[in-house]
Amino acid sequence: MPGGRLTHDDRRHIAAGLAEGLTYAEIARRLDRPTSTVSREVTRNGGPDGYRADHAHLATARRARRGAPAAAPPASAAASADADGRDLEAVRGFEEHLAATLISTGVPRMTARVLACLCSTDTGSLTSAELVRRLQVSPASVSNAIAYLEAQELVRREREPGQRHERYVVGDDVWYRSLLASVRTNALLAGALREGAQALGPATPAGARAADMAEFLQCLSEDLIDKAAYWRDRLRDQPRTARTDRPTATHGILDP
Repeated sequence: MPGGRLTHDDRRHIAAGLAEGLTYAEIARRLDRPTSTVSREVTRNGGPDGYRADHAHLATARRARRGAPAAAPPASAAASADADGRDLEAVRGFEEHLAATLISTGVPRMTARVLACLCSTDTGSLTSAELVRRLQVSPASVSNAIAYLEAQELVRREREPGQRHERYVVGDDVWYRSLLASVRTNALLAGALREGAQALGPATPAGARAADMAEFLQCLSEDLIDKAAYWRDRLRDQPRTARTDRPTATHGILDP
């Protein structure tokens, strides 16, 4: 029953959903439960990477026998709810949705969660310890995700004078740098296709196809760089309050 206690079978469904890379909201819809029920269940029982249905069920039973109160949410999460009066559930929902979208594009799951977490902060920066607390994961998991993001130039390290711990920063131009990383990939593919066109023979159908694909990627990359730089500079100079009413224009890109 929605709103009732989670059953052992519910917990197995939660574990299966986490293994599939589903967000809390998606798992909650499958169970017909509030998203907060799923997020609290996972947070108090090992986090997304450590959640085990059997262990969670036994731990919940032990807590019920002892009459122990449920674990409070991490202090950093509580603080974020107080900072500007934002709805904590809405913030978590945004992080999960953004992470799920990144995962769907091929970004590794933990890397997507770290990037989404950084993007949801006003400063655009967190320390390793803060990420560990917010995501309820191991320091090694955070370190691996940061290494991936640094390789893509999506995150940089900063250390303030007199501070011992580094901060990981996304910056306001994170999506511009993300697009440049995609352009670099396109450039590598274009080079490989040009070589393929020569190997296959420019006059053959396969060679001509490879040459056309290389030309397409090259032209697209050049246009993307020009447009990305234009919009980066324009948005940088435009007051943020003027951007909220801009219509979304996909021009059928998202249509089947």
